[in-house]
Amino acid sequence: MVPSCDTTRVPVLRPHGDPAGRVPRLPSRAVLDRAGESLGPTHTPTSHLPEPESEVFEITDFTTASEWERFISKIEEVLNDWKLIGISSGKPLEKGVYTTGTWEEKSDEISFADFKFSITHHYLVQEPSDKDGKEELVEDALPLPMQDLLCMNNDFPPRAHCLVRWYGLREFVVIAPAANNDAVLSESKCNLLLSSVSISLGNTGCQVPVFVQIHHKWRRMYVGECQGPGVRTDFEMVHLRKVPNQYTHLSGLLDVFKSKIGCPLTPLPPVSMAIRLTYVLQDWQQYFWPQQPPDIDALVGGEVGGLEFGKLPLGACEDPISELHLATTWPHLTEGIIVENDVYSDLDPIQAPQWSVRVRKADNPQCLLGDFLTEFFKLCRRKESTDEILGRSAFEEEGKEVADITHALSKLTEPAPVPIHKLSVTNMVHSAKKKIRKHRGVDESPLNNEVLNTILLFLFPDAADKLADGFESRINTSAGNSPPSESEDYNLFSQFKSAPSDSLTYKLALCLCMINFYHGGVKGVAHLWQEFVLEMRYRWENNYLIPGLANGPPDLRCCLLHQKLQMLNCCIERKKARDEGKRGSMSDRSPGGTSGDAGKGADHSGDNPDKEKEVGKSWESWSDSEEEFFECLSDTEDLKGNGQENGKKVGAKEGNKEPVNVKPEGRLHPHGKLTLLHPGEPLYIPITQEPAPMTEDLLEEQSEVLAKLGTSAEGAHLRARMQSACLLSDMESFKAANPGCCLEDFVRWYSPRDYIEEEVVDEKGNIVIKGELSARMKIPSNMWVEAWETAKPVPARRQKRLFDDTREAEKVLHYLAVQKPADLARHLLPCIIHAAVLKVKEEEALEDISSVKKIIKQIISHSSKVLRFPSPEDKKLEEIIAQIMSVEAVIARARSLKAKFGVEKCENEEEKEDLQRFVNCLLEQPEVSVVGAGRGPAGCIIHKLFVNAQRLTESSDELSAVPPPDEDLRRSGPAEERRPNTGGVADFPPPTGREVILRATVPRPAPYSKPLPQRMYSVLTKEDFRLAGAFSADTTFF
Repeated sequence: MVPSCDTTRVPVLRPHGDPAGRVPRLPSRAVLDRAGESLGPTHTPTSHLPEPESEVFEITDFTTASEWERFISKIEEVLNDWKLIGISSGKPLEKGVYTTGTWEEKSDEISFADFKFSITHHYLVQEPSDKDGKEELVEDALPLPMQDLLCMNNDFPPRAHCLVRWYGLREFVVIAPAANNDAVLSESKCNLLLSSVSISLGNTGCQVPVFVQIHHKWRRMYVGECQGPGVRTDFEMVHLRKVPNQYTHLSGLLDVFKSKIGCPLTPLPPVSMAIRLTYVLQDWQQYFWPQQPPDIDALVGGEVGGLEFGKLPLGACEDPISELHLATTWPHLTEGIIVENDVYSDLDPIQAPQWSVRVRKADNPQCLLGDFLTEFFKLCRRKESTDEILGRSAFEEEGKEVADITHALSKLTEPAPVPIHKLSVTNMVHSAKKKIRKHRGVDESPLNNEVLNTILLFLFPDAADKLADGFESRINTSAGNSPPSESEDYNLFSQFKSAPSDSLTYKLALCLCMINFYHGGVKGVAHLWQEFVLEMRYRWENNYLIPGLANGPPDLRCCLLHQKLQMLNCCIERKKARDEGKRGSMSDRSPGGTSGDAGKGADHSGDNPDKEKEVGKSWESWSDSEEEFFECLSDTEDLKGNGQENGKKVGAKEGNKEPVNVKPEGRLHPHGKLTLLHPGEPLYIPITQEPAPMTEDLLEEQSEVLAKLGTSAEGAHLRARMQSACLLSDMESFKAANPGCCLEDFVRWYSPRDYIEEEVVDEKGNIVIKGELSARMKIPSNMWVEAWETAKPVPARRQKRLFDDTREAEKVLHYLAVQKPADLARHLLPCIIHAAVLKVKEEEALEDISSVKKIIKQIISHSSKVLRFPSPEDKKLEEIIAQIMSVEAVIARARSLKAKFGVEKCENEEEKEDLQRFVNCLLEQPEVSVVGAGRGPAGCIIHKLFVNAQRLTESSDELSAVPPPDEDLRRSGPAEERRPNTGGVADFPPPTGREVILRATVPRPAPYSKPLPQRMYSVLTKEDFRLAGAFSADTTFF
């Protein structure tokens, strides 16, 4: 309590930094002495100083501010800065505002000598009151905190500061040691701090309560004070481990309260009471958790462990709801209505007018989707290569078989008369598998054949059909099953930079994720990836397109691995088209190849006898080497001359000099009604080479090469030549298709805007159309002019390939082969996150939880920002995974509560909607009121849950005979009819927590004093007992 203080003003110097200019009241000398002993240094008496050598007249200035006075001054300064001076005003508190309103706090730091304190202002944000309200303030009105002590609208708030729950305050200040390990333990220090608070409040006129935290912080012990005009409230507290018997019931608490207030009036004014008993339900044994751990040994119909390949699991393997807390409340009781003592109690929870429920969630419940994501993310940190995981000697073998494999591989790169389909690639794969089994043993293989075949058939459904002529139809069918491209969920891949949800890459990511979790971890991943790479090479060698990939060049919106697979598909498509063209050309010839060539040569012996011979040579020597396309320079000298001559004839007159005996080649179709400017022949669109497809890493390499050329004229010229390879190819194709053409003809087709046509009047007065090249085409040393001059009339099929599919395919296959499991996981993690988001969206749509919808939107926004960069930080990826896991936990809790409250079994639609709303509120709110208390639909079910738990506790041997709650639980009716015949077993266990609030308005300390609010809060739990009292007194004459 506050020690006695000398209220006499003493003229002392104002402490430094005191903005108010007030002089703190000095306490008695005894308090000052205690201050010096405990928290601050005192003046050393002059008698204890060593004698000076010479007599010096010394004056000790006792008016200098001490450490304690400076501490008081700092408190006052902070209160001034926060504008807590003067009369506090506010509106009466509405019901539930402590829970629904916004609480804020401001903090500062003060010190007593070298001991630091933090001072914090906690307050409920309220709208400022209007002017009319201020004018109505009565002169002797009680301070607002004292009025809050009697307010019953916000008893037992579910989420608030402990002082708000204990005293019902809307605003207060707390002074506590700044360091967590510091504590104010001695009584003298406590009294000194309380005296400091009392002096500060008196000097400033602050009406906001100020508390001081004492003892260790885990005990949450506070003492404080609130002052008003002529009134003061002291806040006191008792915290005990062992509870005295007289405090365990209401009658004993009433005795303590009455003795404390010590009211001299008889009879004593009535005491108002609010009581809350909390019951905890921990035993859910009568409800089996619906999510069973999958059986990883089951493998039926393309499913492993009851989980389909291509779908991630979702749900908790344990009950995510650990406890249910039922709070039964009697909010307004008067002394005498309720009897509760050590032998009898009227407090029946069924009869309580208010029920409220909160659920305690299990700490980090094991959830399948979260485990899948976490384990897959761990792969990203592995360092081993595939060879190190599966064993370096997996493909090594002494003797003849190695030579056979080497010989087979050499045949892939060396031209030979043997047709490519006879190369034993399948034998190579089987041989490799044989070596793996030989070194590892069949049983030691990470993936057994059954699982591996199931996965491969899921990834490559076209392999299930053995009909050779049905391959194209299967490709078309699989392409038609993709979800609509305009779907928002389908287009998520462009935000996440993953892959479409119907693509091979997406399916591969899901299979690897499942293999990593259920079938061998990183070894299983390495094994499956090895098989996948072998499958890719097999398809490349045998011209089988890869299913599950969109046609066309690589999609730069997808992950790099998906782009690589698309690039490989482009290579297979080009190679397949070439081989089909070769077979078509061979079938067009007569059976005698020599006579066929002779016939063709005879037809054109006067024109270019060597050209046809060269064409035949190109088809016959077709192979997979880089020389598949021919420049046609050495064997066609006259064609070369024609091309060079034609390249130099840019003007109209030179163009007419083009020899007419050049046969056009590589024509696609006429270009409308356009004709060549000078020969007058129809202008044909040529068959051209398609530009080379590029993945993002190739584009980046190309841009780096071009940037290194510098900004000099030579570098710019070389850069332009490198970028004009496609233009040169198109010019050569155009020349071959249109003999006698000129640059103007090419520009009219290729870039019409660069050919300007004007109407002019000729010599005869007729209006004619005359055209010419644009200004940029006439610039000297124009790249277009240079390219045209060097272009030769060569059709696209005999040009050097712009896109060397053989080389690019080998590069892709090498890139895939050297990927470590960690690299693979990095590539595919966006696909896994994409799949996880789709899964939680799908499951949330079934539960319809508004808070989950908001979190999913945040996940999508966050992921799109993180995953668009090539190497996102691990910390940010972990944040995304944690968000997905939190959503999964909420969905699992919703399903758990639905199962416990029998929402799906309820036949009454109105009650079903009420129960659904009740479950959703339990997920989103800290505490939910039960409509109808124990007699409502939810209350009946909760009652039955407790009854069954009690019966299980009393007779565990009858566990199997306990029936689950029936439909009649949802019927309303008298409580007596619904109580089962439990044979003397109580419906509810002993309450886990007992909270009691006692209030009274009595005069203190004398009968003629002003009636003031008195309040005492009591909480009793299994290992904790606390009394928090606020006792007001009239200080006008005391």
